[in-house]
Amino acid sequence: MKKFFNYINKEVLVQSAGLNSANIGLKILSGILISKFIAIYIGPYGMALIGNLRNFLSVIQSLAISGLYKGVVKFISQVKNDTVALTKTLSTVFYFGFFSSMLLAILCYYNAEFINDLLFASNYRYTYIIETLAIVLPFYALNMFAFSIMNGFSKHKYLLIINILGQVLGAVVTLILIYQENINGALMAIVITPALNLLITIVGIAFRKSFITSLKITEVSLSVLKNLSPYMIMALVSAIAIPVVMIIIRNYLISEIGVKGAGYWTAMTRISDYYLMFINSLMALYILPRFSEINSKSEFKREVFSFYKTVMPVFLLLLFLIYICRSLLVNLLFSEEFRPVENLFGYQILGDIIRVLAMVIIYKFLAKKMFGHFLILEIFLFIIMYFSSVFLIDEFGVKGAVMGHFYSYLLYFAIILLIFNSSLFGILNDEGLDQTNK
Repeated sequence: MKKFFNYINKEVLVQSAGLNSANIGLKILSGILISKFIAIYIGPYGMALIGNLRNFLSVIQSLAISGLYKGVVKFISQVKNDTVALTKTLSTVFYFGFFSSMLLAILCYYNAEFINDLLFASNYRYTYIIETLAIVLPFYALNMFAFSIMNGFSKHKYLLIINILGQVLGAVVTLILIYQENINGALMAIVITPALNLLITIVGIAFRKSFITSLKITEVSLSVLKNLSPYMIMALVSAIAIPVVMIIIRNYLISEIGVKGAGYWTAMTRISDYYLMFINSLMALYILPRFSEINSKSEFKREVFSFYKTVMPVFLLLLFLIYICRSLLVNLLFSEEFRPVENLFGYQILGDIIRVLAMVIIYKFLAKKMFGHFLILEIFLFIIMYFSSVFLIDEFGVKGAVMGHFYSYLLYFAIILLIFNSSLFGILNDEGLDQTNK
């Protein structure tokens, strides 16, 4: 417990104050402003269409960089003092990412009409948005590549500045486009703002010419890709599964309940994203590196329950206040037209509580490279969330979507507890060995 608080005070809060808090604070502020503009100038139907495009963009961006970001950050931090290994890593990732993003861009451009029908249904024609996304996709991949380099070299100061400038630029462009072009402007802003960030990133790395000279196609190495492949697979499954199921559920809501109902659910998920940013940041800063160091079940058990005892009560208090003030929040973030969103808070918050409880333990899979367990659980969550949401939407309407969210994570958490039953609830000896299985 003492070690947990010391780490939080000396490491996590320092890093959060320097990088994460500033970035997350700006994300939330810009998100609130953008949500308000969408509510005023477009309404619930626009919220639904924007939600589908956001989810699709999340999937396509992850595919464009082939899930390489986290693995690259880790590898660069390990080989940054080895010129040969660093050159191979940078060259392999750059060229692999470049060709995969170009291939994906071509596929998106020439299948824009098909993608439009998947995201917006045939009565909405936004193929030019998909074509624009395809054109700017390689720029996004290049931006993420530059970010991974700076992150791997621990250039947090530059990342902070770039993130702040990017958030401000993106928010300004989005608000102007929504004001001038309504739904068309909002959709265009979603696809172009990530690419605009490249302009800022280029300035940030311009002085490091050694990065450019390290990119040699002759240094592309299959062994580097092989080492990165587990991270790629895990990142892709994690980044793709939930956005895809959200698109499917939203489309089902649109077809069965109507586009406004889908807009209310999307508004609720946006609120959820805002308050989960802080807890996810804290887990990434503390839980993942800490679990990487743990080699015994007793330490794992101690860290999990320390998090539950120290962080979760604060998180629960925050969620309780959000629930009590839900009417005020809906009015602040959206408009009177979004009043039905108030009825969705209960199950969404309960589901998010279970989700956080589960994620603390799931980080064990990531830290210890338990790739098989992680993939099976993510696919299971994808399937159970879809079927439970569809069944409950048929029974309860829009509220069924948030009920599906809660019951899916409840079952997900129960399975995780079964997997880690001996580690969390078994009787351990001084060496952290499970005595219940002897």
